[in-house]
Amino acid sequence: MNYVLAAPAIPSLPIIGSDRRFPIRRVFCIGRNYAEHAREMGATVDKAAPMFFCKPADAVVSDGADVPYPTATADLHHEVEMVVALGAGGHDLDPAAAAALVWGYGVGLDLTRRDLQAQAKAKGHPWDVAKAFDHSAPVSALRPAAQAHVGADTVLRLHVNGKLRQQAGLGDMIHDVPHIIAALSRLFELKPGDLIFTGTPAGVAALQRGDRFHAELAGVAELAGQIV
Repeated sequence: MNYVLAAPAIPSLPIIGSDRRFPIRRVFCIGRNYAEHAREMGATVDKAAPMFFCKPADAVVSDGADVPYPTATADLHHEVEMVVALGAGGHDLDPAAAAALVWGYGVGLDLTRRDLQAQAKAKGHPWDVAKAFDHSAPVSALRPAAQAHVGADTVLRLHVNGKLRQQAGLGDMIHDVPHIIAALSRLFELKPGDLIFTGTPAGVAALQRGDRFHAELAGVAELAGQIV
């Protein structure tokens, strides 16, 4: 293909135990998927209508790279989440068929410019500038699903500067992974390379320049990094 500009690189993630990489197509996120987090944000949950938003693929920070503190905010928040990587696609799927799309699992941070989000909420505006900014999605290396035990008892946690900030079992999710994928497939045609952030538990708080974070999906994946 003869482009007028150099084609951008394809964002990708490392794979645990392999020198191959996982190419990223789209990044989907579900909001308000843990009841305690919804309560701490003063939000209500409509179980019949999960709430989704997106981040650009090039917002993913991989390989443990430093995360620059974003512009235009004085209130950057962490939201630790299990990340699901899809190896197949489809649309209008039932949960059983949706579960078969999962290629692997990781852990990531849905970084949020909370002050900009609050302003958007107050005006009834979209959240894009609060959620979809550069470097807003640090993600760990992925573990293939065939090598991972992920269940209701799997623990998701985040430490900042050695102190526990967030922790919950995946059984606390309002919508589990098959139902998240099925619901997304009714809104988008999912394809291989899609990533899904599956929601954050309570305990979200501010990050400062110099903070070090350690996110963990216990027994599956870990992510360490620094805000610079």
